[in-house]
Amino acid sequence: MTSESRRVRVALIQMKCSPDARENREKAVAKIDEAAAAGANIVSTQELFCSQYFCQSEDHDNFALAESIPGPSTDALSRLAAARRIAIVASLFEKRAPGIYHNTAVVIDADGKLAGCYRKMHIPDDPLYYEKFYFTPGDLGFVAVNTRYGRLGTLVCWDQWFPEAARLTAMRGAEIIFYPTAIGWHPSERAEYGDAQHAAWETIQRSHAIANGVYVAAANRVGHEGEAGAGIEFWGQSFICDPAGEVIARGSVEKEEIVAAECDLGRLDIQRTHWPFLRDRRIDAYQDLTRRVIDREA
Repeated sequence: MTSESRRVRVALIQMKCSPDARENREKAVAKIDEAAAAGANIVSTQELFCSQYFCQSEDHDNFALAESIPGPSTDALSRLAAARRIAIVASLFEKRAPGIYHNTAVVIDADGKLAGCYRKMHIPDDPLYYEKFYFTPGDLGFVAVNTRYGRLGTLVCWDQWFPEAARLTAMRGAEIIFYPTAIGWHPSERAEYGDAQHAAWETIQRSHAIANGVYVAAANRVGHEGEAGAGIEFWGQSFICDPAGEVIARGSVEKEEIVAAECDLGRLDIQRTHWPFLRDRRIDAYQDLTRRVIDREA
């Protein structure tokens, strides 16, 4: 059995960030432009690419980093998308209203128009990841939007650990799920736990590709941010995997780079009919998934 080929080239921007938002935005625009010149049709930034990862502390001054949507970043990316005829996935710190801020991913289509927004649903609160201080949980649900190059789903970082999020995004019709990300090691833990932490992160996302018959693309940042000997050492290794979970492109641990691969969206129907997980779901038996816990019999 064969499928009609629908080949698109996907690129992820893996970069370091400085304290200067304008410098970061200009760097990201230049790298997206470079990816487009090399043939990319869809390009994704890492999480919160306009700044360093400010959620390492609870500091009210950091709310000044937020911007409206539309705003300076979407304006710059829209111009680039239209000029290069590419789709762009970008992760932004959104100021929605006074006191209401979101961690938001936007999708800009190849005509430069805003195709859709997703507001991060799962908000972590862990050491050096104090996101609940900054972000209101998303209220747009799980989102997939049509673009010139396919139907794109967007989730953000902590969302990547939740199979329900990937499943509902795939059920919305996503052909590629993008995960803009900012994840790394606490330097003191890397030697003991680093390999296992990274392996878990990659494995869970590859499993989403398999379970849902979609491509998955995770763009992570690199570099150390925070106090010397402390802070976060971002582990890079941005990757793209196919619907069988095979990694078809992966970045390095430390280098700034563009991670790119060709994705054939024509494979998805074949993948899903050969591995018919969506067909065989027992939707009549999953009601308890909406409960926090299930009482156990004594």
